Amino acid sequence: MTFTIEQAAGLDKLVPAVRDHATDMVALRHRIHAHPELAYEEFATSDLVAERLQAWGYEVHRGLAGTGVVGTLKLGHGPRRLGLRADMDALPIHETTGLPYASQVPGRMHACGHDGHTAILLAAARAIAQERSFDGTLHLIFQPAEEGLGGGRRMVQEGLFELFPCDAVFALHNMPGFPVGQFGFKEGSFMASSDSVIITVTGRGGHGSSPHLAADPVTAAAYIIVALQTIVSRNVDPRDMAVVSVGAIQGGDAPNVIPGSVEMRLTARAYRPETRAMLRERITALVQAQAVTLGVTAEVDYHWRYPALVNDVASTRFARQVAVDWLGEDGLLPPLQPLTGSEDFSFMLEHCPGSYLIVGNGEGEHHATGGCMVHNPGYDFNDAMLPIAASYWVQLVRRFLAPAG
Repeated sequence: MTFTIEQAAGLDKLVPAVRDHATDMVALRHRIHAHPELAYEEFATSDLVAERLQAWGYEVHRGLAGTGVVGTLKLGHGPRRLGLRADMDALPIHETTGLPYASQVPGRMHACGHDGHTAILLAAARAIAQERSFDGTLHLIFQPAEEGLGGGRRMVQEGLFELFPCDAVFALHNMPGFPVGQFGFKEGSFMASSDSVIITVTGRGGHGSSPHLAADPVTAAAYIIVALQTIVSRNVDPRDMAVVSVGAIQGGDAPNVIPGSVEMRLTARAYRPETRAMLRERITALVQAQAVTLGVTAEVDYHWRYPALVNDVASTRFARQVAVDWLGEDGLLPPLQPLTGSEDFSFMLEHCPGSYLIVGNGEGEHHATGGCMVHNPGYDFNDAMLPIAASYWVQLVRRFLAPAG
């Protein structure tokens, strides 16, 4: 299916400088989609981003978090500094869409729309550079390794906000299941923390016919899994949220052999820092107590990963008002509930006020994929949303960095 500008959402509201190049930006999105790169391997993508930004007059900095790119445009003498962030990495998924621009790399796919997020910010960058209608400093942050490897954390640790100070930073994500091109905002806690836990239960192996001569880690692991379900139901306020899910269990190779050890892998999620800390305490204590009771030992390897994503109230209200003033209330999604997914933009929000918003990716059929959810081999970013999302970034820059007086 070939994109035409008439298919763009909010056609009458598009910023002219975005509309004029929308087809080119969609083609660029398809180029990125066909050549997906995993976390910290976004070499061609970052080359492309840097090349385009330089051509449009941005000062380009490379190397943060390895493949990160920051483009800076300073106009006038205004003191305000704004950051906009897009993620660039793909997922280890084999694409099944059959689209003309489908992934050319087996086992790798832009199944979360980061190709679209990158193209949106580039489309906005081009329009902003063409208009040159703000007063202040704009930093465009193209981040690697959002999908589980903490590229946002690494950029912050390597000096993102020391090198590129921002008074506020914003990011967006496409969201299938919502009307294409409508914007959603949520003040405060919006996405959950995400931590990983590896539990190794060690017993004494033996023959399956003589379990009394072994110390069975499989049985112990089963008891631990059941007991873990009580942590949320009996330790978390019902008005709060937490998730403890066992996603993998590995141990043994034969039906008549009791193995010496079993490994379990968990995800633990929460909205509040206090709940997040409690999960670690209770998981560790419960696992070790169950192990002692059943005559085995257990090691708990707890990995703090992504903190909860908490949107700054003032920044979120500002971002929402930009959308209302531009599109009216019809351009907004209904009030959003917090999501139990996680997002490493949370690391940036821990160091700088800002907000993370969503844009509807469409309901029902689009392309041949049926508008399915992200992280699915049949997913595709909806090109009709790209120009209006890019136009939103232009509107936000105009407002945040408006000339004084």
